[in-house]
Amino acid sequence: MNIHEYQAKDLLKKYGVAIQLGIVADTPDRAVAAAKELQAETGTKWFVVKAQIHAGGRGKGTVKETGSKGVVLAKSVDEVFEKSKAILGGTLVTHQTGPAGKKVNKVLIAQDVYYPGESEPKEYYISILLDRSKSKPVIMASTEGGMNIEDVAAVTPEKIIKEWVEPGIGIQPFQARKIAFALGLEGNAFKEMIKFINALYTAYMSSDASMFEINPVLKTSDNKIIAVDGKVNLDDNALYRHKDLAELRDVTEEDPLEVEAGKSGLNYVKLDGNVGCMVNGAGLAMATMDIIKISGGEPANFLDVGGGANAETVEAGFRIILKDPNVKAILINIFGGIVRCDRVASGVVEAYKKVGNIPVPIIVRLQGTNAEEGAKIIQQSGLKVFSAILLKDAAQKIKEVLA
Repeated sequence: MNIHEYQAKDLLKKYGVAIQLGIVADTPDRAVAAAKELQAETGTKWFVVKAQIHAGGRGKGTVKETGSKGVVLAKSVDEVFEKSKAILGGTLVTHQTGPAGKKVNKVLIAQDVYYPGESEPKEYYISILLDRSKSKPVIMASTEGGMNIEDVAAVTPEKIIKEWVEPGIGIQPFQARKIAFALGLEGNAFKEMIKFINALYTAYMSSDASMFEINPVLKTSDNKIIAVDGKVNLDDNALYRHKDLAELRDVTEEDPLEVEAGKSGLNYVKLDGNVGCMVNGAGLAMATMDIIKISGGEPANFLDVGGGANAETVEAGFRIILKDPNVKAILINIFGGIVRCDRVASGVVEAYKKVGNIPVPIIVRLQGTNAEEGAKIIQQSGLKVFSAILLKDAAQKIKEVLA
């Protein structure tokens, strides 16, 4: 589960990670009030107005309606009003959102931390994520903060520092020192970075996160180390242990069909193809998507109804798939292990009648327990449903209906 930058910073602060202070607002007037409050608390004279969406590249992204960037500097409280007005309610397009963009419902009014001082501010990159190949968390750091880490990896991979942590032991003092030294820090900034890394690792482990990415981590002109941005992904499977974090979910940032599917207990991911698929089991779903491509179509979704497919889940699946206007056919591929194929077939017929006018052909492939009985139910239903036993039969049917 992704969370917004302002939520990520609140989480980091809870565990002692130094952050760029800010206050979230959902109207220009509230943005001004936030700026005044922030000014009274920190003394900052300039402010950063940051669009809050679940996507990276906001600083380079553009608001369709106004041409504003997603992250802008305001040099007065009055400017905060105008610049937040140009972002709020607009559609921000970044390299991660695609051309459709995402609507901005909130902005973060943050203190300016690039103030002049005894040294030049310097940006770094730090992230923590699970390295599945080693079954260990890995801390990644780079002196090239503020850039896309993918570009750094491609052009100058030697500038990426990696430190793996034994999960049963935790981060050791020498590891934090090793990273801070590799980043070229010294004096107070060196000590601050060590504290920053230790606190960040504690936050990562304590929140059951999948990923923490802080880009940039800033060494200020007075040698403090703070998180200027924060991207946090939480492990969905661990949210039952963190009710407070589960409440941070913002469904307006998610695909509406995926949200609807989740309410019905379905695993759904929208894709860009023309053949909707409904399957029980993730592995079978992947194979089904391959069959669709081999037959000349493109999968319009990944939809796993689980092992207990019935009329209710099939009906919910139908309704969700049919909300995608690109769908030209639906392939239902069920293996009858836990569930009997004849029951699934009856469920398909019942769901078809409940949904009503289904404008696209449906291919149902049943295999496993009572597969032949299920095929007969489909064939005798009188509905516009095609039955298949073998995968090659299903593939041939897809070719025919798409022709």
